[in-house]
Amino acid sequence: MEKIKVTQTKSVIKRMEKQKRTIEALGLGRPNNFNILPDNPQIRGMINVVSHLVKTEKVS
Repeated sequence: MEKIKVTQTKSVIKRMEKQKRTIEALGLGRPNNFNILPDNPQIRGMINVVSHLVKTEKVS
């Protein structure tokens, strides 16, 4: 299964509660933190919610 490296690029200060919880669920919390997650529809949906706060890369 393919994996995605998700890196948080911006802070969640003054963001909606849904976005804060999504960042936490992705295993992030501070700018420049990253997490490697499986590439599945659930993770992709979470990334779409906070796409303006994160950067993604494919990992093989």
